[in-house]
Amino acid sequence: MKIFAIGQNYIEHNKELNSKNPTEPVVFMKPDTALLKNNKPFYIPNFSEELHYETELLVKINRLGKNIEPKFSDRYYVEIGLGIDFTARDLQRKLKAEGKPWEICKAFDNSAVIGNFLPVSELGDVQNIQFRLDINGKTVQSGNSAEMIFPINELIAYVSRFFTIKIGDILFTGTPAGVGKVAIGDRLEGYIFDKKMFDFNIK
Repeated sequence: MKIFAIGQNYIEHNKELNSKNPTEPVVFMKPDTALLKNNKPFYIPNFSEELHYETELLVKINRLGKNIEPKFSDRYYVEIGLGIDFTARDLQRKLKAEGKPWEICKAFDNSAVIGNFLPVSELGDVQNIQFRLDINGKTVQSGNSAEMIFPINELIAYVSRFFTIKIGDILFTGTPAGVGKVAIGDRLEGYIFDKKMFDFNIK
């Protein structure tokens, strides 16, 4: 399975990181070793002093596809989930300033938290899904898929131009504003509407 991720897909998040809004989706990938599932704890790695959460809606691919047209993209998934793209922000900042690739700050082990998934049939319009992250009982990040620069079906079509998508692949769709640092002892709870999708601790 492959993990695709989209960067800079929310205007307000781009503002908080002083990034320009892209004219095409920004795509990067994570290896399967980045997966963290079943509410297992996340251990802060020793190579970062500024480890950030980025809460994102996830799309689970359920068909083989290539060069998909946006109008047909909805045939390639039936579930939407919630996860976290953990980012070593200090390392990312350094690598970007040096003009170097920054996979190591995004694709390291356990950096892709995968929570539960819900059927699209229960969610209605996939471009009107409210989601949030609570840390220690306080909401720190919230967003709605309506705020995406590139909607889900366009993302699937774009990714499939370059990569064959397969059953079980996961697409991280971008994060809204409100990203921030995690610390040892934090409890992270993620919600789609009022349904809890993950609940784990930072160690």
